Amino acid sequence: MATLAQESYAPKKWNLSGLQGISDNTLTVHFGLYEGYVKNTNLLNEQINAKINAGPVAGADPGFAEITRRLGFEYNGMVLHEYYFDNMMSNAAAAPTSGKLHDAICASFGDFETWKKDFVAVGGMRGVGWALALQDPKSGRISNHWVTLHEDGNVAGFKPIVVMDAWEHAFLLDYKPSERSKYIESFFANINWSAAESRLITPA
Repeated sequence: MATLAQESYAPKKWNLSGLQGISDNTLTVHFGLYEGYVKNTNLLNEQINAKINAGPVAGADPGFAEITRRLGFEYNGMVLHEYYFDNMMSNAAAAPTSGKLHDAICASFGDFETWKKDFVAVGGMRGVGWALALQDPKSGRISNHWVTLHEDGNVAGFKPIVVMDAWEHAFLLDYKPSERSKYIESFFANINWSAAESRLITPA
């Protein structure tokens, strides 16, 4: 029987010092948390591969079932954090008033401000999770979504365009739990709009 190969992920690094309203201390703590997701993704993949390589696996095996279910949480925790840090930058430019991303948002929401108000409302929902602007690869339409934890609410096949972490660890060192709106305002001040635009895909 062939041995299943192991793919290992290395944590990415970002230089985001000097963001508006999001402190370097918050970033340091947040980077460490992200690295934990990378570590756990690798660990769970190793454990699953070990079970597969040891012989036939079964969904009725509680150990196999538990680590397989957990994998979605850790994988999405890793990937969404990478989208999040990738779409921020210090000394960010103002929100676009033209270009492919602006046009795609306006085509979907009528105008940019309506999209932003909807995204902010999604991000301000109670609970822990993520606010995502996703693109439908078939129509090109942009829609905003709430993802609980990391894995519940992702639309299969849709492309993340703007990704905001709405877990309290993303802002608790800078703002009170009741001040999420201030964090969201800071997030928008730091969006790397060029990075977000580069994620757009041409509809099939």
